Amino acid sequence: MVNVPELFGSNVFNDDVMKDRLPKPVYKALKSTIQEGATLDPSVANAVAHAMKEWAIEKGCTHYTHWFQPLTGITAEKHDSFINPDGDGKVIMTFSGKELIKGEPDASSFPNGGIRATFEARGYTAWDPTSYAFAKDGTLYIPTAFCSYTGEVLDKKTPLLRSMERISKEAVRILHLFGKDDVNRVITTVGPEQEYFLIDKAMYDKRPDLRFTGRTLFGAKAPKGQELDDHYFGAIKPRVAAFMAELDRELWKFGIYAKTEHNEVAPSQHEIAPIFTTTNVAVDHNELLMEILKKTAEKYDLVCLLHEKPFAGVNGSGKHNNWSLSTNTGENLLKPGKKPAENTQFLLFLAAIVKGVDEYQDLLRISVASAGNDHRLGANEAPPAILSVFLGDDLGGVVDSIIAGEEYEGEGKKNMDLGVEVLPTVRRDTTDRNRTSPFAFTGNRFEFRSLGSAENIASPNIVLNTVVAEELKQFADKLEGAEDFDKAVKKLIAKTFRAHHRIIFNGDNYSQEWVEEAERRGLLNLKSVPDAVAHYIDEKNIRLFTENEVFTKEELMARYEVDLENYAKLINIEALTMIDMAKKDIIPAVTSYVRDLTETALAKKSLSADIPVSLEAKLVSSLSQKLVCFDEKVDELENDLIKAGEYSDDIQAYADFYCDSVFADMQALRAIGDEIETETGASYWPYPTYGELLFGV
Repeated sequence: MVNVPELFGSNVFNDDVMKDRLPKPVYKALKSTIQEGATLDPSVANAVAHAMKEWAIEKGCTHYTHWFQPLTGITAEKHDSFINPDGDGKVIMTFSGKELIKGEPDASSFPNGGIRATFEARGYTAWDPTSYAFAKDGTLYIPTAFCSYTGEVLDKKTPLLRSMERISKEAVRILHLFGKDDVNRVITTVGPEQEYFLIDKAMYDKRPDLRFTGRTLFGAKAPKGQELDDHYFGAIKPRVAAFMAELDRELWKFGIYAKTEHNEVAPSQHEIAPIFTTTNVAVDHNELLMEILKKTAEKYDLVCLLHEKPFAGVNGSGKHNNWSLSTNTGENLLKPGKKPAENTQFLLFLAAIVKGVDEYQDLLRISVASAGNDHRLGANEAPPAILSVFLGDDLGGVVDSIIAGEEYEGEGKKNMDLGVEVLPTVRRDTTDRNRTSPFAFTGNRFEFRSLGSAENIASPNIVLNTVVAEELKQFADKLEGAEDFDKAVKKLIAKTFRAHHRIIFNGDNYSQEWVEEAERRGLLNLKSVPDAVAHYIDEKNIRLFTENEVFTKEELMARYEVDLENYAKLINIEALTMIDMAKKDIIPAVTSYVRDLTETALAKKSLSADIPVSLEAKLVSSLSQKLVCFDEKVDELENDLIKAGEYSDDIQAYADFYCDSVFADMQALRAIGDEIETETGASYWPYPTYGELLFGV
């Protein structure tokens, strides 16, 4: 039997371990850094490093690594051993504060958007004491930030920490206006729900597209998909249940609050959800979660797919970013209370968020933009690329009444009569959930539902924190000089809701009617990565990030370049994989089938002219025509890949060409390939089918 409390955090150099192993003054100084952002003294770092090393050795560690999050979208690490020479060919195990605080990976080989030339190699990692170190696979992992030799940040953690500082500062200003002088810090918290697919490893190994790109580039729909909704919340299969049980145990060792798991809508799709924690830690935990998902799956001869759309025709996978704000005194700032219409503080924070989403729709869309997510957004399985805010009937009614200058009386929670005496009374919430909304209020938090499943959640939280910090700053600037604060704050709330009411939508975001209505409202509909990322360097966005000191202009331009370059590279890899599969596997396989059909027909005719061969003739004719068309589409794709090089000097035009031409070629090639699959004998088709992949676990 697993002792969960004892297991939880057992591989983490957490607060209990530090309290036990560090001298009291050192522990107090470190806690001050973690909780209040105080500068860390070098002598404290030395004491922490020694205790950390001793603990890690007891855990079987011989190495340490500065674990960071470059612009690749995944984590990176360089391992160094604790050993140092001690004369006579002997070694001692040492680890200094200097080694803890700073590391030096190569900064030129990571995506940098031109900030670093190839020959300029030096970069630095810097210890992030706000996220606990942990022991894994014989190595001490130390969460760190990553920057270039000249100081520009090349990672996702540093701007995240900057954005958390900004929103804390401005939120504290607002709270002090409400008389809450005991608040000195506001923390953003996140609980990211993670969706994923599990498929049999033996089948995965036979699919070059899955191995190279994470998604199927060819594949006809299976006779059954998700139509019956029977997989959603259904009984978990034994093999998957065993995987989930071990996954929980592994996650708990690293202090990850794995709480909920269930089958998702699509066959072989699942979800795991944690409990809320500080945003910085939640980001680290989610990156670690994705790694452990993959490693644990291998133990059960499974492969975990984190691509947003590994299978056409069934739901893809997302990641729901549940975001909230809390004070150091324990108050949730997004909790409306029993009478939200009278909760002025809550309404002011709500107004800031609504205003921010409206004014920076483009940035929030950019923050979830990826080649994989382009397949998902707006596909009747995820929110559209159009950003809107869902407030629900009750809170929406409050906002409408404020705009109209009228009193609002909410109905409150009601008991639900289920018509069976033995069943307990169930209290109905004041508002329903809206699973189609990209940005929905869900009680005491906002759920940003547009994230892709493979995404590093730092990106959307950087934008969200910065945007709300900017709006709170504007509010604080206006209110701090007000003669009558109560009157001024109510006037500001009403003015804000009136000006930005267009972003609020409580209906069906999947409907075509909403797409048309959103256009009438003037909302953006940025359907692809190149369309969205083009707005990264709009003047208002540069001003937002630079004035809030989250990015410099150079850092922002670098991310613009990196995002477009990564998009083009991913589409290029997918296109080359399709060509390879088409030429080496599909055309030869179907040609063999056509040849055997022809030989069968000829054999029948040679036996007797009366034996019908219409079936063989029909298939041979159909497949032969489709193969010619298929081959032509392969040629078109190859030619456009060559042509893409003509645009390489202009990164925006380069990405646009891959989106508009290369990807369009890929879709056309796939359409014919999938038709061919449905007519080809199963023993000839070179890859496991959708039916085998989705129902093979």
